[in-house]
Amino acid sequence: MVSQSVPGCRTAFLPLIPLAGLRGIASMASHPMAESPARNSFTAPLSLLQVEKLRRLLRERGWTFEEKEYTHYAARKDKTTVAVYQKGPKVLVQGRGTAEFVEFLLEPEILGTAQLGYEEVHQPEMFTPHFGIDESGKGDFFGPLVIAGVFTDAAIARTLMAAGVQDSKAISSDARIRQLADAIRQTPGIATEVISMGPERYHDLSGTFKNLKRLLAWGHSRVIESLLEKRPDCPRSLSDQFAHESVLRRAIGPRAKDSGMILEQRTKGESDIAVAAASILARERFIDWMDEASRRLGVKLPRGASQVKGVAGQLVAARGAEFLAKIAKTHFKTARQVLGLPELKDED
Repeated sequence: MVSQSVPGCRTAFLPLIPLAGLRGIASMASHPMAESPARNSFTAPLSLLQVEKLRRLLRERGWTFEEKEYTHYAARKDKTTVAVYQKGPKVLVQGRGTAEFVEFLLEPEILGTAQLGYEEVHQPEMFTPHFGIDESGKGDFFGPLVIAGVFTDAAIARTLMAAGVQDSKAISSDARIRQLADAIRQTPGIATEVISMGPERYHDLSGTFKNLKRLLAWGHSRVIESLLEKRPDCPRSLSDQFAHESVLRRAIGPRAKDSGMILEQRTKGESDIAVAAASILARERFIDWMDEASRRLGVKLPRGASQVKGVAGQLVAARGAEFLAKIAKTHFKTARQVLGLPELKDED
């Protein structure tokens, strides 16, 4: 038995149900997936041993492997794709064959437990009222830092899952990000908030806070305060782990203090549907800014931080060194390299 603690409720005890038990239960009653739209995406954490076991099984069963950034490997067969990401690691299954692949290969051969359609058994806290907070642009040289928040409850969570909402880092298509962002905003009962710090504002705030973690805590606090205006009874917020609890606690605003808001951080926070939805809204705002800036400048601004020096150098040569601060995060050591300045010690 595993203790599952829900804020404001007594401790509940839920059994860890093995695959055979869950599928047995499903055979005696309607399967959860039969009561909702077909799922075309699924994600789950893997151990390194499971990563290699899945690779072997996909090869044995004739899947076609392909290169994909940030993954251990990716493979495709018919209308289904499988990507195993280095961060986590975790597996992402997408396409029309998702449910069949998960139920007949991934769960019995790799995971050993039934998860697809049983999220309310395995992650009951995800279906309680809470805010999910996430950001985009933190590691990108060009563009803003965007922080977004989403309120969900049980009904909203189920709707977002049925729509295919997942961590934005697992989505390579801008069109898909925008499609999901529209679906999120149109979900009945949802509340959302997005704040964007352009490069110049980001530079000013970095000078004020002197530390990226404190800047992020301030941004998260602003989003939480705005969401509490819309959902004042929400008991907790959740984000990916980014700082010590005391850093976030010092940054919270008056509404969060007065309400006794529970501020939860955890690794792999994006596995929560509210955090995943926030990541999509933040990513949409970031790519919109990048696309508009690229259009105005007549040059495609690259994302990330590794392939940016060429474009940055062109813009500095054409518009002057001062212009870099209008489009890029100048605390990155890349900025000093582009400007021909000596590197500083202890740079972020």
